[in-house]
Amino acid sequence: MEAQIKLGRIFGIQIGLHYSWLIIAVLIALSLAAHFSMQHPDWGTGVIWGMAVITAVLFFGAIVVHELSHALVALNNDMPVKSITLFALGGVAQIEKESATAKIEFWMAIVGPITSALIGVLFLGLAFMMGWDTSVGPTTPLMAMTVWLGYINIALAVFNMIPGFPMDGGRVLRAAIWWVTEDQRKATRWASFTGQLIAFLFIIFGIIGFFQGMGIGGLWIAFIGWFLLNAARATLVQSEVSTGLEGVTVGDLMNEDCPTIESTENLRTVVHEHMLRTGRRCFVVMERDEPVGIVTPQEITQVEERKWPFTLAVEAMKPISELHVATPGMSAGEALELIGKHNVNQLPVVSGGRLVGIISRDGILRYLVTRKELKM
Repeated sequence: MEAQIKLGRIFGIQIGLHYSWLIIAVLIALSLAAHFSMQHPDWGTGVIWGMAVITAVLFFGAIVVHELSHALVALNNDMPVKSITLFALGGVAQIEKESATAKIEFWMAIVGPITSALIGVLFLGLAFMMGWDTSVGPTTPLMAMTVWLGYINIALAVFNMIPGFPMDGGRVLRAAIWWVTEDQRKATRWASFTGQLIAFLFIIFGIIGFFQGMGIGGLWIAFIGWFLLNAARATLVQSEVSTGLEGVTVGDLMNEDCPTIESTENLRTVVHEHMLRTGRRCFVVMERDEPVGIVTPQEITQVEERKWPFTLAVEAMKPISELHVATPGMSAGEALELIGKHNVNQLPVVSGGRLVGIISRDGILRYLVTRKELKM
Protein backbone atom coordinates (compact mmCIF):
# COMPACT_ATOMS: atom_id res chain seq x y z
CA MET A 1 0.00 0.00 0.00
CA GLU A 2 1.49 3.30 -1.16
CA ALA A 3 1.43 6.41 1.05
CA GLN A 4 -0.08 9.55 -0.49
CA ILE A 5 1.19 11.82 2.30
CA LYS A 6 4.84 11.36 3.31
CA LEU A 7 5.75 12.43 6.85
CA GLY A 8 9.49 11.70 6.96
CA ARG A 9 11.89 8.89 7.85
CA ILE A 10 12.65 6.98 11.04
CA PHE A 11 15.66 4.62 11.01
CA GLY A 12 15.72 5.20 7.24
CA ILE A 13 12.12 3.94 6.86
CA GLN A 14 9.66 6.22 5.06
CA ILE A 15 6.60 6.98 7.24
CA GLY A 16 3.45 8.00 5.39
CA LEU A 17 -0.32 8.26 5.42
CA HIS A 18 -2.84 6.73 3.07
CA TYR A 19 -5.81 9.02 2.35
CA SER A 20 -8.14 6.54 4.09
CA TRP A 21 -6.31 7.34 7.35
CA LEU A 22 -7.75 10.87 7.32
CA ILE A 23 -11.29 9.45 7.45
CA ILE A 24 -10.61 7.15 10.40
CA ALA A 25 -8.62 9.87 12.20
CA VAL A 26 -11.63 12.19 12.03
CA LEU A 27 -13.98 9.40 13.18
CA ILE A 28 -11.74 8.54 16.14
CA ALA A 29 -11.45 12.19 17.16
CA LEU A 30 -15.25 12.58 16.96
CA SER A 31 -15.88 9.40 18.98
CA LEU A 32 -13.30 10.44 21.59
CA ALA A 33 -14.86 13.89 21.88
CA ALA A 34 -18.28 12.28 22.39
CA HIS A 35 -16.83 9.83 24.94
CA PHE A 36 -15.04 12.52 26.99
CA SER A 37 -18.03 14.86 26.76
CA MET A 38 -20.38 12.18 28.07
CA GLN A 39 -18.07 11.29 30.96
CA HIS A 40 -17.05 14.86 31.91
CA PRO A 41 -19.29 17.56 30.37
CA ASP A 42 -17.92 20.06 32.94
CA TRP A 43 -14.47 20.07 31.32
CA GLY A 44 -15.61 22.41 28.55
CA THR A 45 -15.70 22.11 24.76
CA GLY A 46 -12.15 23.39 24.16
CA VAL A 47 -10.55 20.97 26.63
CA ILE A 48 -12.60 18.01 25.36
CA TRP A 49 -11.76 18.63 21.69
CA GLY A 50 -8.11 19.28 22.49
CA MET A 51 -7.97 15.97 24.38
CA ALA A 52 -9.71 14.14 21.55
CA VAL A 53 -7.25 15.36 18.90
CA ILE A 54 -4.13 14.79 21.05
CA THR A 55 -5.31 11.31 22.06
CA ALA A 56 -6.01 10.36 18.43
CA VAL A 57 -2.53 11.54 17.39
CA LEU A 58 -0.90 9.58 20.24
CA PHE A 59 -2.90 6.49 19.29
CA PHE A 60 -1.65 6.60 15.71
CA GLY A 61 1.84 7.27 17.06
CA ALA A 62 1.52 4.02 19.02
CA ILE A 63 0.55 2.22 15.78
CA VAL A 64 3.71 3.57 14.14
CA VAL A 65 5.77 2.21 17.05
CA HIS A 66 3.97 -1.14 16.65
CA GLU A 67 4.90 -1.27 12.95
CA LEU A 68 8.44 -0.06 13.65
CA SER A 69 8.94 -3.02 15.97
CA HIS A 70 8.15 -5.36 13.03
CA ALA A 71 10.44 -3.34 10.78
CA LEU A 72 13.38 -3.36 13.19
CA VAL A 73 13.25 -7.15 13.54
CA ALA A 74 13.13 -7.39 9.74
CA LEU A 75 16.11 -5.04 9.33
CA ASN A 76 18.04 -7.01 11.94
CA ASN A 77 17.55 -10.09 9.75
CA ASP A 78 18.67 -8.42 6.49
CA MET A 79 15.11 -7.91 5.21
CA PRO A 80 14.76 -4.45 3.60
CA VAL A 81 11.83 -2.32 4.78
CA LYS A 82 10.62 0.23 2.24
CA SER A 83 8.00 2.11 4.25
CA ILE A 84 5.36 2.19 6.97
CA THR A 85 1.94 3.45 5.92
CA LEU A 86 -0.98 4.32 8.19
CA PHE A 87 -4.38 3.60 6.66
CA ALA A 88 -8.02 3.16 7.72
CA LEU A 89 -7.50 -0.09 9.64
CA GLY A 90 -4.15 0.66 11.28
CA GLY A 91 -0.70 0.42 9.77
CA VAL A 92 1.38 -1.76 7.48
CA ALA A 93 5.14 -2.14 7.15
CA GLN A 94 6.19 -2.88 3.56
CA ILE A 95 8.90 -5.52 3.99
CA GLU A 96 10.45 -6.44 0.65
CA LYS A 97 11.46 -10.04 1.46
CA GLU A 98 9.78 -13.02 3.08
CA SER A 99 11.18 -14.49 6.29
CA ALA A 100 13.94 -17.02 5.70
CA THR A 101 13.03 -19.23 8.68
CA ALA A 102 10.07 -20.00 10.92
CA LYS A 103 11.97 -18.52 13.88
CA ILE A 104 12.40 -15.14 12.15
CA GLU A 105 8.74 -15.19 11.07
CA PHE A 106 7.63 -15.90 14.66
CA TRP A 107 9.64 -13.08 16.25
CA MET A 108 8.79 -10.60 13.53
CA ALA A 109 5.07 -11.33 14.03
CA ILE A 110 4.93 -11.52 17.84
CA VAL A 111 6.97 -8.37 18.50
CA GLY A 112 4.11 -6.12 17.31
CA PRO A 113 1.48 -7.30 19.81
CA ILE A 114 4.12 -7.38 22.57
CA THR A 115 5.00 -3.76 21.77
CA SER A 116 1.35 -2.66 21.81
CA ALA A 117 0.76 -4.49 25.12
CA LEU A 118 3.82 -2.82 26.68
CA ILE A 119 2.64 0.61 25.47
CA GLY A 120 -0.78 -0.09 27.00
CA VAL A 121 0.72 -1.15 30.33
CA LEU A 122 2.94 1.95 30.30
CA PHE A 123 -0.03 4.29 29.85
CA LEU A 124 -2.08 2.51 32.54
CA GLY A 125 0.94 2.72 34.85
CA LEU A 126 1.12 6.47 34.25
CA ALA A 127 -2.58 6.74 35.06
CA PHE A 128 -2.06 4.92 38.38
CA MET A 129 0.86 7.24 39.18
CA MET A 130 -1.52 10.18 38.67
CA GLY A 131 -3.87 8.73 41.27
CA TRP A 132 -6.32 6.86 39.05
CA ASP A 133 -8.87 4.88 41.04
CA THR A 134 -10.58 2.22 38.90
CA SER A 135 -13.72 2.42 41.02
CA VAL A 136 -14.04 6.17 40.48
CA GLY A 137 -12.64 6.60 36.97
CA PRO A 138 -10.37 9.29 35.51
CA THR A 139 -10.72 12.63 37.26
CA THR A 140 -8.48 14.84 35.08
CA PRO A 141 -8.14 15.26 31.29
CA LEU A 142 -4.57 13.92 31.26
CA MET A 143 -5.61 10.90 33.31
CA ALA A 144 -8.53 10.22 30.96
CA MET A 145 -6.18 10.27 27.96
CA THR A 146 -3.69 7.86 29.51
CA VAL A 147 -6.42 5.44 30.61
CA TRP A 148 -7.99 5.36 27.14
CA LEU A 149 -4.59 4.92 25.46
CA GLY A 150 -3.74 2.14 27.91
CA TYR A 151 -6.91 0.18 27.24
CA ILE A 152 -6.89 0.71 23.45
CA ASN A 153 -3.29 -0.44 23.03
CA ILE A 154 -3.89 -3.59 25.08
CA ALA A 155 -7.05 -4.20 23.00
CA LEU A 156 -4.96 -3.68 19.84
CA ALA A 157 -2.45 -6.30 21.05
CA VAL A 158 -5.23 -8.81 21.74
CA PHE A 159 -6.97 -8.09 18.42
CA ASN A 160 -3.74 -8.53 16.47
CA MET A 161 -3.23 -11.96 18.04
CA ILE A 162 -6.43 -13.30 16.45
CA PRO A 163 -5.09 -16.10 14.20
CA GLY A 164 -6.40 -14.52 11.01
CA PHE A 165 -3.63 -14.43 8.43
CA PRO A 166 -2.08 -11.98 7.50
CA MET A 167 -2.62 -10.40 10.94
CA ASP A 168 0.17 -10.86 13.48
CA GLY A 169 -1.64 -13.78 15.12
CA GLY A 170 -2.03 -15.44 11.74
CA ARG A 171 1.69 -15.03 11.08
CA VAL A 172 2.48 -16.55 14.48
CA LEU A 173 0.24 -19.48 13.50
CA ARG A 174 2.06 -19.79 10.16
CA ALA A 175 5.42 -19.77 11.94
CA ALA A 176 4.24 -22.55 14.27
CA ILE A 177 2.94 -24.71 11.40
CA TRP A 178 6.10 -23.98 9.41
CA TRP A 179 8.28 -25.05 12.34
CA VAL A 180 6.31 -28.31 12.80
CA THR A 181 5.96 -29.26 9.12
CA GLU A 182 9.20 -27.65 7.83
CA ASP A 183 7.13 -26.60 4.80
CA GLN A 184 6.61 -22.84 4.34
CA ARG A 185 4.18 -23.27 1.45
CA LYS A 186 1.94 -25.65 3.41
CA ALA A 187 2.11 -23.37 6.47
CA THR A 188 1.07 -20.35 4.38
CA ARG A 189 -1.83 -22.27 2.83
CA TRP A 190 -3.14 -23.51 6.19
CA ALA A 191 -2.74 -20.10 7.84
CA SER A 192 -4.49 -18.42 4.90
CA PHE A 193 -7.44 -20.82 5.06
CA THR A 194 -7.71 -20.19 8.82
CA GLY A 195 -7.62 -16.45 8.16
CA GLN A 196 -10.39 -16.73 5.57
CA LEU A 197 -12.55 -18.76 7.98
CA ILE A 198 -12.11 -16.14 10.72
CA ALA A 199 -12.85 -13.37 8.19
CA PHE A 200 -16.12 -15.08 7.21
CA LEU A 201 -17.05 -15.31 10.91
CA PHE A 202 -16.36 -11.58 11.31
CA ILE A 203 -18.58 -10.78 8.32
CA ILE A 204 -21.44 -13.00 9.50
CA PHE A 205 -21.23 -11.72 13.10
CA GLY A 206 -21.10 -8.12 11.91
CA ILE A 207 -24.13 -8.45 9.62
CA ILE A 208 -26.17 -10.27 12.28
CA GLY A 209 -25.09 -7.70 14.87
CA PHE A 210 -26.15 -4.83 12.61
CA PHE A 211 -29.69 -6.21 12.25
CA GLN A 212 -29.87 -6.96 15.99
CA GLY A 213 -29.16 -3.37 17.04
CA MET A 214 -25.37 -3.02 17.04
CA GLY A 215 -25.71 -0.32 14.39
CA ILE A 216 -22.53 1.03 12.82
CA GLY A 217 -20.42 -1.21 15.08
CA GLY A 218 -21.78 -4.28 13.30
CA LEU A 219 -20.95 -2.81 9.90
CA TRP A 220 -17.40 -2.05 11.08
CA ILE A 221 -16.93 -5.67 12.17
CA ALA A 222 -18.23 -6.89 8.78
CA PHE A 223 -15.93 -4.43 6.98
CA ILE A 224 -12.91 -5.65 8.96
CA GLY A 225 -13.88 -9.22 8.05
CA TRP A 226 -14.10 -8.30 4.36
CA PHE A 227 -10.67 -6.64 4.55
CA LEU A 228 -9.13 -9.70 6.26
CA LEU A 229 -10.73 -12.04 3.70
CA ASN A 230 -9.19 -10.16 0.78
CA ALA A 231 -5.82 -9.84 2.52
CA ALA A 232 -5.70 -13.58 3.30
CA ARG A 233 -6.56 -14.51 -0.28
CA ALA A 234 -4.03 -12.05 -1.72
CA THR A 235 -1.28 -13.37 0.55
CA LEU A 236 -2.01 -16.95 -0.51
CA VAL A 237 -1.85 -15.97 -4.20
CA GLN A 238 1.44 -14.14 -3.59
CA SER A 239 2.85 -17.23 -1.90
CA GLU A 240 1.76 -19.48 -4.78
CA VAL A 241 3.34 -17.10 -7.29
CA SER A 242 6.62 -17.05 -5.34
CA THR A 243 6.63 -20.85 -5.22
CA GLY A 244 5.89 -21.13 -8.95
CA LEU A 245 8.82 -18.86 -9.80
CA GLU A 246 11.40 -20.57 -7.60
CA GLY A 247 14.57 -21.27 -9.57
CA VAL A 248 13.31 -19.35 -12.64
CA THR A 249 15.45 -16.47 -13.91
CA VAL A 250 14.71 -13.46 -16.08
CA GLY A 251 16.88 -15.05 -18.78
CA ASP A 252 14.49 -18.02 -18.86
CA LEU A 253 11.41 -15.92 -19.52
CA MET A 254 12.59 -12.80 -21.33
CA ASN A 255 11.70 -12.14 -24.93
CA GLU A 256 14.95 -11.81 -26.85
CA ASP A 257 13.20 -10.84 -30.07
CA CYS A 258 12.67 -7.20 -29.14
CA PRO A 259 10.61 -5.42 -31.82
CA THR A 260 12.20 -2.11 -32.73
CA ILE A 261 11.05 1.14 -34.31
CA GLU A 262 12.96 4.15 -35.57
CA SER A 263 13.05 7.24 -33.40
CA THR A 264 11.69 9.35 -36.29
CA GLU A 265 8.45 7.38 -36.71
CA ASN A 266 5.35 9.23 -35.54
CA LEU A 267 2.97 7.81 -32.96
CA ARG A 268 0.16 7.26 -35.46
CA THR A 269 2.44 4.95 -37.43
CA VAL A 270 3.64 3.24 -34.24
CA VAL A 271 0.05 2.53 -33.17
CA HIS A 272 -1.49 1.50 -36.51
CA GLU A 273 1.45 -0.10 -38.29
CA HIS A 274 3.20 -1.75 -35.36
CA MET A 275 1.05 -2.20 -32.24
CA LEU A 276 -2.34 -2.95 -33.80
CA ARG A 277 -0.92 -5.06 -36.65
CA THR A 278 1.31 -7.24 -34.47
CA GLY A 279 -0.43 -7.15 -31.09
CA ARG A 280 2.90 -6.18 -29.51
CA ARG A 281 2.71 -3.64 -26.68
CA CYS A 282 6.37 -2.70 -26.18
CA PHE A 283 8.79 -1.40 -28.80
CA VAL A 284 12.44 -0.44 -28.44
CA VAL A 285 13.19 2.96 -29.98
CA MET A 286 16.39 2.93 -32.03
CA GLU A 287 18.56 5.88 -32.98
CA ARG A 288 21.69 5.31 -35.09
CA ASP A 289 21.39 1.56 -34.39
CA GLU A 290 21.45 2.18 -30.62
CA PRO A 291 18.49 1.62 -28.27
CA VAL A 292 17.51 4.93 -26.66
CA GLY A 293 14.19 4.14 -25.02
CA ILE A 294 10.94 2.18 -25.13
CA VAL A 295 7.40 3.04 -26.17
CA THR A 296 4.34 1.30 -24.74
CA PRO A 297 0.62 2.18 -24.69
CA GLN A 298 1.30 3.83 -21.34
CA GLU A 299 3.53 6.48 -22.96
CA ILE A 300 1.36 6.89 -26.05
CA THR A 301 -1.83 7.57 -24.09
CA GLN A 302 -0.09 10.50 -22.42
CA VAL A 303 -0.31 12.26 -25.82
CA GLU A 304 -3.66 13.41 -27.25
CA GLU A 305 -4.69 11.25 -30.22
CA ARG A 306 -5.02 14.26 -32.51
CA LYS A 307 -1.30 14.95 -31.92
CA TRP A 308 -0.12 11.43 -32.79
CA PRO A 309 0.74 12.23 -36.45
CA PHE A 310 2.95 15.14 -35.32
CA THR A 311 4.67 13.48 -32.34
CA LEU A 312 7.79 11.37 -32.89
CA ALA A 313 8.50 8.16 -30.99
CA VAL A 314 11.65 9.74 -29.55
CA GLU A 315 9.52 12.55 -28.07
CA ALA A 316 7.05 10.21 -26.34
CA MET A 317 9.35 7.35 -25.32
CA LYS A 318 10.66 6.64 -21.87
CA PRO A 319 14.48 6.97 -22.12
CA ILE A 320 16.61 3.95 -21.25
CA SER A 321 18.34 6.01 -18.55
CA GLU A 322 15.03 6.46 -16.70
CA LEU A 323 13.99 2.82 -16.85
CA HIS A 324 14.21 0.26 -14.10
CA VAL A 325 16.07 -2.65 -15.65
CA ALA A 326 16.52 -6.35 -15.00
CA THR A 327 19.49 -8.60 -15.68
CA PRO A 328 19.35 -12.13 -17.18
CA GLY A 329 20.53 -13.68 -13.89
CA MET A 330 17.91 -11.94 -11.73
CA SER A 331 15.17 -14.21 -10.39
CA ALA A 332 11.79 -13.91 -12.13
CA GLY A 333 10.22 -13.31 -8.72
CA GLU A 334 12.42 -10.25 -8.16
CA ALA A 335 11.55 -8.96 -11.63
CA LEU A 336 7.83 -9.34 -10.90
CA GLU A 337 8.30 -7.43 -7.63
CA LEU A 338 10.06 -4.62 -9.53
CA ILE A 339 7.25 -4.52 -12.10
CA GLY A 340 4.65 -4.22 -9.35
CA LYS A 341 6.68 -1.81 -7.24
CA HIS A 342 7.16 0.67 -10.10
CA ASN A 343 3.73 0.07 -11.69
CA VAL A 344 5.05 -0.88 -15.14
CA ASN A 345 4.18 -3.78 -17.43
CA GLN A 346 7.66 -4.71 -18.60
CA LEU A 347 11.35 -4.25 -17.85
CA PRO A 348 14.24 -4.00 -20.30
CA VAL A 349 16.84 -6.71 -19.67
CA VAL A 350 20.39 -5.39 -19.81
CA SER A 351 23.64 -7.34 -19.82
CA GLY A 352 27.08 -5.78 -20.14
CA GLY A 353 25.51 -2.40 -20.87
CA ARG A 354 23.60 -3.86 -23.83
CA LEU A 355 19.86 -4.40 -24.19
CA VAL A 356 19.34 -8.16 -24.62
CA GLY A 357 15.61 -8.57 -24.13
CA ILE A 358 12.33 -7.56 -22.48
CA ILE A 359 10.59 -9.31 -19.60
CA SER A 360 6.90 -8.52 -19.18
CA ARG A 361 4.22 -9.05 -16.58
CA ASP A 362 2.19 -10.91 -19.24
CA GLY A 363 5.11 -13.23 -19.99
CA ILE A 364 5.56 -14.13 -16.32
CA LEU A 365 1.83 -14.72 -15.86
CA ARG A 366 1.66 -16.90 -18.99
CA TYR A 367 4.45 -19.04 -17.53
CA LEU A 368 2.53 -19.43 -14.25
CA VAL A 369 -0.72 -20.28 -16.07
CA THR A 370 1.10 -22.91 -18.14
CA ARG A 371 2.54 -24.47 -14.97
CA LYS A 372 -0.95 -24.57 -13.46
CA GLU A 373 -2.43 -26.17 -16.58
CA LEU A 374 0.32 -28.80 -16.47
CA LYS A 375 -0.47 -29.31 -12.75
CA MET A 376 3.15 -28.65 -11.83
